Formats: sequence, structure tokens, C-alpha cells
Amino acid sequence: MSTEVLWQLFDTSSKIGIGILITTFFTIIFLHRRPSTPSSKSTSHPDQRRLMILEGISADVGHLSHVFAKYSSLVIESIQYGKHWPEARKKELELVNHELVREFKKLSDAESKLLMLGEKTLEKTLRLYASKIANFRRQVYVGRTDIKDETIVAMKKDINLLREQFYEFLSKKYDRLLSGAISP
Repeated sequence: MSTEVLWQLFDTSSKIGIGILITTFFTIIFLHRRPSTPSSKSTSHPDQRRLMILEGISADVGHLSHVFAKYSSLVIESIQYGKHWPEARKKELELVNHELVREFKKLSDAESKLLMLGEKTLEKTLRLYASKIANFRRQVYVGRTDIKDETIVAMKKDINLLREQFYEFLSKKYDRLLSGAISP
């Protein structure tokens, strides 16, 4: 075979290959953008985005709750043991305290997202929850001996009630978005 014939075969096959790639690309785009059938259930893009944001906020609050539980347990333990509290536990509390501060940063971001979405009730409830935790940290600390167990329990109960209230509001909003976003 001559070089000219080989070149024509290569040229033709490369054009066919490029044509197949272009066709595949546009087919994928067409199928991806095609509206769903009335019988299929799907959420609209803006509602789907809102749901994802709310899920992220829920996860952030969950992380904060977990870190606060560790923090409060360690602080309460330090108060109970007093001067006999082991050094290793003091270091653990220090690490958890830094972790709690990082979680507060995420919580601040979550509050901003809620305001951006126009969710003032959710943001206010979340802010109250965070302020109760901050108040707990101001009143229950290592070395404090004059605070009673009943006071600590009452403070933790208030914090848990606000967390439950926040999740109740969030759940209702989430359910409304899901029910409004699903096509009949």
C-alpha cells in the first residue's frame, strides 16, 4: 500500500472517531438536560440546592453537639475531681476546647447561610443554641468549685431543649421543601 492510501485511511478513520465523540457528547448533554417524565419524582435545582444546604447545616450542628458533649463531660469531670484531676485529662480538655472553637466558626457560617436563605426563625434558634453553649462555657469551667450539680444539669437541659427546637424547625422546613419539590 502506498503512503497516500494509508494517509486517506487514517484521515477517514480519525474523522469518523471525532464524529462519534461529538455525537456521544451531545447525546449525553441532551439526555442529562431532558425534562423528567410526569410520573418520575424529582426536585427542582433550586430546591435541591436548598435541601443540600440545610443538610450541611444539620451536620454542622450535629458536630457541634458532639464536641460540646465531650467538652461538658470533661469540664464536669474536672469540677468533680478538683485538684486531683489527671494531667492527661486536662490536655484532652484543651484539645476538645480548640475543637469546640472550630465548630463555633462553622456554626457562624451556618447562621449566615440561614439568613441568606431567608430562614430567620431557624437562624435565631441556632443563635440562641450557640449562645447557651457559650454561656455554659463562661459559667462551668475548670477550677470552679462553687457551682452546684443541679445548676449544671439545668443549663445542659436548656441547651438540649434549644437543640431539639432547632432540629424540629429544620425538619419541618426540610419536609416542606421535599413535599413542594416533588412532582405529583
